[in-house]
Amino acid sequence: MRSFFYFYMMQSFIEEVVQELTENGIDFTETIFILPSKRAGTFLKNTISKNLQKTIFAPEIYSIESFIELISELNYASSTEQLFTLYKSYLATSTEKDKDSFLSFSKWGQTVLQDFNEIDRYLVDTKAIFSHLSAIQELNTYFQEEPTQMIADYVKFWNNLEALYTNFNQTLLEKNLASQGYAYRTANTLIDDYIHKTLDKKFVFIGFNALNKAEENIIQQILEKSNAHIYWDIDTYFLNDTLHDASLFIRQHKKNWNYFKEHSLKGISENFDSKKNIQLIGVPKNVSQAKYVGNLLEKIHDSQPALLKQTAIVLGDENLLNPILNAIPEKIERINITMGYPIHKTPLAVLFNLYFELWLTKESNGWFYQHLLNLLAHPYIQIYLQTDKTNNASAIANKIKTRNWIFVKTKQLAQAAPELKELTTILFNDTALTPKNFIRRSLAIIAVLKQKFQDSGSHLELEYLYRFHTLFNQLELMVNEHSFITDIKSLQSLYKELIGTETLDFQGEPLQGTQIMGMLESRNLDFETVIITSVNEGILPSGKSNNSFIPFDLKKIYGLPTYKEKDAVYTYHFYRLLQRAKNVYIVYNTEPHVLEGNEKSRLIKQLLTDDNLSENIKEITGSAAVVSANIPLERIEKSADLIEQLKVLSEKGFSPTSLSNYVRNPIDFYKKSILRINDINEVEESLAANTFGTIVHDTLEDLYQPFVGAYLVKESLENLLPKIEGTVQHNFAKTYADGDITRGKNLIAYTVILRYIENFIKLELKEIQQHKIKIISLEQMLNVELEIPGISHKIRLRGKLDRVDEIDGATRIIDYKTGKVESRNVKITAWNDLIENYDKSKAFQLLCYAIMIDKVKPIETIKAGIISFKNLNSGTLYFSEKRTEEINKSTLLEFKNVLDTLIQEIFNPDIPFIEKEV
Repeated sequence: MRSFFYFYMMQSFIEEVVQELTENGIDFTETIFILPSKRAGTFLKNTISKNLQKTIFAPEIYSIESFIELISELNYASSTEQLFTLYKSYLATSTEKDKDSFLSFSKWGQTVLQDFNEIDRYLVDTKAIFSHLSAIQELNTYFQEEPTQMIADYVKFWNNLEALYTNFNQTLLEKNLASQGYAYRTANTLIDDYIHKTLDKKFVFIGFNALNKAEENIIQQILEKSNAHIYWDIDTYFLNDTLHDASLFIRQHKKNWNYFKEHSLKGISENFDSKKNIQLIGVPKNVSQAKYVGNLLEKIHDSQPALLKQTAIVLGDENLLNPILNAIPEKIERINITMGYPIHKTPLAVLFNLYFELWLTKESNGWFYQHLLNLLAHPYIQIYLQTDKTNNASAIANKIKTRNWIFVKTKQLAQAAPELKELTTILFNDTALTPKNFIRRSLAIIAVLKQKFQDSGSHLELEYLYRFHTLFNQLELMVNEHSFITDIKSLQSLYKELIGTETLDFQGEPLQGTQIMGMLESRNLDFETVIITSVNEGILPSGKSNNSFIPFDLKKIYGLPTYKEKDAVYTYHFYRLLQRAKNVYIVYNTEPHVLEGNEKSRLIKQLLTDDNLSENIKEITGSAAVVSANIPLERIEKSADLIEQLKVLSEKGFSPTSLSNYVRNPIDFYKKSILRINDINEVEESLAANTFGTIVHDTLEDLYQPFVGAYLVKESLENLLPKIEGTVQHNFAKTYADGDITRGKNLIAYTVILRYIENFIKLELKEIQQHKIKIISLEQMLNVELEIPGISHKIRLRGKLDRVDEIDGATRIIDYKTGKVESRNVKITAWNDLIENYDKSKAFQLLCYAIMIDKVKPIETIKAGIISFKNLNSGTLYFSEKRTEEINKSTLLEFKNVLDTLIQEIFNPDIPFIEKEV
């Protein structure tokens, strides 16, 4: 295992720079260091402290962004502040007839801000580029014979871009704020003043690559007019290759900068072509990548734990952070996360997303039940509504389900939980909802949850609440300051904008343990072992993107970066990670997106075509182990306790349906009859089959109840026809609670039930023309005791007989079925079929009813049949055996034998409940 990893202490790029500066006798106290990122500054400060043998004042260390902010003497405006300011400038400068609402504007405003930012950072002549852009748009509409008002407004917008840009920047400057791009442009004009003020200082620029025009100018000015040095983090392997994108920018700087006509490049290393262990690992989907990384860390920990201190996991796709965290083995103690956890992925963000959705989808007749159930199912809302260990959220949800509230009103929710009026009012107050009200309610929810989490000592949840409390306070300030946030949809857009940029910073030690970071955080940092994930096209590199209003050819003319330059930036970062690393694991997704592609990255293909690396590279394609589905059938042994439970059940009585369930699958019988696992209670958006059947049964019972003990006659049956609709409506209200039957599938089901009942009565009218029918009982409950050979305790059989009547003097049992039943289901040729073949379950049930009738009042002969409403034209489907439809003593004796066998098997402790493949 030890040969699997290369491990020796390397010297990092920052250590090399500090060592050279120390050897040259630089005074660190009087030196200003500028690096690409703050994180690199932390490592630099640590390296300086390790190299020095004395105590000094720490040098000034800046990231390039903070350095530019210092020179410009401006503060960076937040992205939200910029968006609001841009909209105000748009309203102030636009000459369009119909101006966009803030919601519409927010969809294109961010793109305009990005373009403004890029134009400034590259010091583009704004007048020229806006004029050029406007001319292009005018040309695109030139051949319209009669331009519409919309097209005219469109052209006006482009003609007005320079005025929008000027007003936007001026408005920010009044608050001493600026976009990052405008700060860069300003710093470029003030650089001479800054240099003059810092003539006693030395400057060291470390680890830069791609620079915008403003950065180039500023760095060149400092290099030429101050005591300054610049160190590039690049390997000669790439620098000497005139076609390699990893050195594209540094080659350009060397060629174009006057400074390098007299000075050589510093910081150049020769590490890339040293011996390395490079593995290219293809695994399907993101979760597999995370699992692979977890397994790899475990192998390193078990073989060379010291190597973990020099290991970095670099996420090509930062959405992989959560799966990676879950996949890291518990035995790995030190993990440092650089990137922060996006707050839009926290449970509290999910809660407020659901809350926004609840109000945005509310209709005039109330909330659709599913949106309410989603909110009530959220764990924080369950805590919010909890009182004295009572889960009120579940109680309200159950009320919605039991009453079949498809659309729910505030009044109904108040009635469902009257003791929680104060809390439910915050959530569901029906007054006109404005953005200000929504924010106040959200803050009130946070306040209630804060108290609950303080009581339970949930520190992480309290951290979430603090961040969202700050966020909603920020929203409130903005809504109060800007009058154009007038609806919840616009507020939601702004809310998403805010949470999309916020992260929850982890507390950790950036200089110890395994590091997890994004690609940009890895700048200037070196590790012995590097694991890079999601190395697929569209991620590394990101590829073409059209998130700009400036066309490609116009970007080329004005020197703005295109996807070519952006791809080169990713190429540099990728190869820079490989320069000093000895163990490199490049993980990619082998299952590309069906529509978007995202196949293996070109960076991997480039590595594979490099002959100098062929000995160092090993390709691995991983996949989940595919094992044939040899799942054993479920088996429940009959313990003494289980036998006792069966005895209790048998004393209450087996129903024909429960015994049929045993025939179908003994495990179903075990779960439903013994464990009492029933179907989940849900809102019946459309009428369920069992509810449909209940309404039909109850309606027939109500209609025929007056006829019990009497013969059916034509006049009385005809009098039932006008009563059908009212009776069906009554039973709908009783069984389907507050479910809506006025539209959709429920209206169809309602109409079908009316037709079923009407057709049944008409069938009865035909029957009484040929037969004399007398109703004996309806929905009669029977519970009889059976004697089963070999079983000493009581065995009871219970059931409800839909109808017992006399037809031409012969007793008859009728069972109503709203499903499809055919004559083959009630005919048997072999008695064992009843307890071996579930297809004969209807015949089995009819014979159970016959036995119960015989136990109550012994019979000589009886008939038993099913009326299938889906097969009504077939009339009554009678049980038959050997072509006879009469059930006599002999028939009941034969059936009793197979019933005894079935019940004996159920109670036999040596025969377990074994699952049948249904």
